[in-house]
This record gives sequence, C-alpha cells and structure tokens, in this order.
Amino acid sequence: MDSSSLDPPSSLSVDSVADSLKNQSFREQGNDHINNENKIKNIKLRLEDLNWDHSFVRELPGDAQIDSIPREVLHACYTQVLPSAEVENPELVVWSDSVADLLDLDPKEFERPDFPIKFSGTSPLAGAVPYAQCYGGHQFGTWAGQLGDGRVITLGEILNSKLERWELQLKGAGKTPYSRFADGLAVLRSSIREFLCSEAMHFLGIPTTRALCLVTTGKFVTRDMFYDGNPKEEPGAIVCRVAQSFLRFGSFQIHASRGEEDLGIVCALADYAIRHHFPHIENISKSESLSFSTGDDDQSVVDLTSNKYAAWIVEIAERTASLVARWQGVGFTHGVLNTDNMSILGLTIDYGPFGFLDAFDPSYTPNTTDLPGRRYCFANQPDICLWNITQFASSLMAAHLISDKEANYAMERYGTKFMDEYQAIMSQKLGLQKYNKQLLNKLLNNLAVDKVDYTNFFRSLSNIKADPGIPEGQLLVPLKAVLLDIGKERKEAWTSWVQFYIKELVASGISDEERKASMDSVNPKYVLRNYLCQSAIDAAELGDFGEVRRLLKVMERPYDDQPGMEKYARLPPAWAYRPGVCMLSCSS
Repeated sequence: MDSSSLDPPSSLSVDSVADSLKNQSFREQGNDHINNENKIKNIKLRLEDLNWDHSFVRELPGDAQIDSIPREVLHACYTQVLPSAEVENPELVVWSDSVADLLDLDPKEFERPDFPIKFSGTSPLAGAVPYAQCYGGHQFGTWAGQLGDGRVITLGEILNSKLERWELQLKGAGKTPYSRFADGLAVLRSSIREFLCSEAMHFLGIPTTRALCLVTTGKFVTRDMFYDGNPKEEPGAIVCRVAQSFLRFGSFQIHASRGEEDLGIVCALADYAIRHHFPHIENISKSESLSFSTGDDDQSVVDLTSNKYAAWIVEIAERTASLVARWQGVGFTHGVLNTDNMSILGLTIDYGPFGFLDAFDPSYTPNTTDLPGRRYCFANQPDICLWNITQFASSLMAAHLISDKEANYAMERYGTKFMDEYQAIMSQKLGLQKYNKQLLNKLLNNLAVDKVDYTNFFRSLSNIKADPGIPEGQLLVPLKAVLLDIGKERKEAWTSWVQFYIKELVASGISDEERKASMDSVNPKYVLRNYLCQSAIDAAELGDFGEVRRLLKVMERPYDDQPGMEKYARLPPAWAYRPGVCMLSCSS
C-alpha cells in the first residue's frame, strides 16, 4: 500500500498544528502526573498510549507547503510530510528491547500483527505529526547548500516517565522536499548495518543515536552500490531511529548561509536547543565563575556566564571531542564526517560507510568515495571534527550569537578536551594509571607496521603479567594469537616493547588480577566488524533474520567473554576484504 494515497490527518494543517501544539503547554501538569504514575507503577505502554509531544513543530518555523516535491525550502526548519514508501506485507526483522524501555513501550507490542505496518509508515501512529528537517552541510570540505532529510521522516517526540524527550524517525520512508534526485528509500543491507551499529556503539559506551526496530517493505529498491553503472535490485527496508534530538551542525548552517533574513532562525534554533537539550546553560549564574583568559596579548577574557551561546558552543565542542576520543579508543571510523552528519549532542549519527580497525592502519577509510584523499580516515577524525566545529561556530558568529574570541575559545577547549579524554582512555586500555606517550607511540607504530587487529590485541594485552623475570623467549606468548606471521626483526621490536610495558606495569603496583578485570572492562572482545554485518545481511536477504538477531545479542555484551560466541571475535576471513564488505560508498 502506498501511504501517499492516505488523506493527511487534520493535524497536518500548518495553522492547526501550530495552534493545537501551543495549547499543549496547558496539559504539561497533567502529563507530569501521568508520567510520575507510570514510573511508580512501572507501566509499559501500548503504541496508542505513548506520550507524544511536538516541541520542534510547535516552537520553530515550518514550511508553508505540505508536499514531498523536491525543491528549495526557505525560511523554515522543517516540512510536514507523510511517509510514502510503497509497502507490501512488511516483516519485522529485528528490534531493541533496550530502546523500547527508554520509551516505556511494552515489549509485547513487537508481537502485534500490525507492528510492521505501523513502522513502515503505511498506517499512521496515533499522535504522530510527521515532518522532514531542513539542513545543509559541508560535504568533503565543500559547501553543498540545502541537503535535509531526503529519506528520513520524523514522527515526533515522546516524553517518557522520566520526562526524557526521545525523537522517533523512519529512515527509508519515502520522498521529501529534500530528496533531490533520489527516491527517499533505503535497502535492507544499509538498514541492518545502521540498526546493528547504533545498538553496538551504545553498548560499547559510546554516545550514539539508537534504533527501535527494522522492518522490510516487501518491495525492491534499485541501487548502484559502487557508482559503476551496474545497478541492481535489493530488498527495501525502514529503520526506526531514536535520539533525544537529530539536530546537527548543518541545521544551523543552512539558515546562516541564506543571509540576514534567516539569521533569526539560527537564534531561534539555538534557543530551542538550549531550552530542551541544554537546560543547565539557561541557569548559569555569575557565581559559577566560568571566565577564562584567551591567552591573547590584550589579556581578553571569555565569560561564559554572560553569553549562554558561548557556553553552549563550548559544551558542544567538548562533547564532540569526547566522542571522537572514544571512537579512537575502540578503533571506530565513521567514514562520512560531513557537517550534516555531526550531532549537536555529541552523538554518533548517520551510519553509512563505517568500520572498525581489523588491521591497524591510521589511514584506513571505509568509504570508497573518500579515496584517494582519505579526508575521513581514522587518523584524521580528530582534526576533521575540529574543522566541523569551526564551520558551526561560523554560523553562530554570522547570527551575532558569539564573538570570534568565543569561537576560538570553543576550539581551544575542543583540543584540550580531546587530549584529556584520549590520554585517559588509552591509559585505561593499557591498564596504566598514568599516561605514557612514548610507550603508546611505540605501540601504535608496531601495530601499524604489522597490521595487527586492534580489538583483539588490546583484549589479549590484559594477559601479560607484571613480572620482569619472565624469560625473553616467553614474553610474546600471551600475544601469540594476535601477532601473526612476524619475522625475527619484528619479534625483537615487540619483545622490546613488552619489556618496556612490563616495567610500567610493575611501577603501577596493581595486581595482575585487578588490572586484567579493569582492562577487560574497557577493551571489548566483540565489535561490529563489517564481515559480521555482511554475513547477517546475506542471510536476511534470503529471508532468514536469525543471524541479525543473534549478532545484536552478542553486541549487547561486548566486554563479556560469552562462552560459545567466540567465532564473533575472530579475524575477518579473506572474503571480508572485497569491496562492498570492508568498504562502501556514501550511497550505502
């Protein structure tokens, strides 16, 4: 059924939406009472009983037109549009009980016969007010103008019993005004990757968007995966993404780029974001002494208590820095760090080409579109995200929200925060209480020379004993499974490093047992390797969703040994290095 044939509900009239949503503020006390009762009783809700709110639509300017015709959308943060993907006998592929819990959704709802229909967008969810967001962005360093939600439709926001705000989106739900020349659809292959990696990153402890469920559409979608003129039909799918907000740097950039007339929208968006997602910034007082010298010759001072927007961008810069440090810690490469793929909440967002370091290579990129420049390779991620922060700051400066000194201070704070977090993370991974730059640099060089598996190496490292009396010939035994096919010269290099490492372990004074437990809690045994994704995809495309669900369960406990699941920690087989598995294009 093509949902574009449905009559828009009356709530999708621009004027009536604005009026009805403004009235919601009068119901907040009632909602608070209901939410508190739900929390006390641990009530799990049916889909019809979810507590919807629509602050984004209620408080920000919308498009005067309500249609999905590709066009430039001016003076608006969103366009109201219904899901329109063609659907035929949709099936539920996989779901997250963890995300359902965030929404107070009863997990039994996944068993409903109409659940796949509702999360394909074919049958509207009661209370939803669908829209697509308008944003722009720099793609590979070049301003691309208007981009926007080209295949994503937001259903609205849900307030849970803790009064947390969670936004729900359907990705692959059909055309929007921002689709340009695309079809607004998604394929099963990319949807499985996004679903699994969203959840895997969460359980690794890395800030990320989440995923509630994934359904097939029962229709085929044509895709040219390698842009080589050989398109093929693939099964279509729709994933329901969840985050407290999907606002990104590009949400502000698009309006700042359009000149004086739209600078007020930049301010309105900033006020909205602070009000709902950074409320502590509204309450900063002079007594908190958030004033810092810029280090300039004129001894200028940045006072974050006198300008909430300055305090805001500093926090965004620090959240972003912390996120990138965590990526580096687990060997994750995003692959498409355009400014439209950067969350203002410091979340990992928009999973297209991504990859973990199966073989340590600082120049690794999982994105075929990123070759040969490797702008978004593993080693470049910290600098690229700083560049992106700079572009975001420029938009706020254009709207006269922050000064150049405040922008520069935010970038300074990014650098400081990244180094603090990165050094702490790498010290924890090594089981050391103090950062040792020389030790880490020698290790990373060794890993790169021998193309060692990043995940398995650090997991094995906890087996080394803090015993300087171990015979030289036995030093590499705990690393035997990860140091493969190395010659005499490389064995000497590794032996020298292990001797250096053991000296540091002895100096730390921590018992081997305590250190191993600590290291294993930060060095995962399981990460979502691309070949694992591909194996699950191959089965799913034949109608077997069992492997997708098993893989999710393994990734929900990445730091546990999980007896019987060791195969999910194995090195990639030879076939894993073919294009389409280890590397994908932006369209994937």
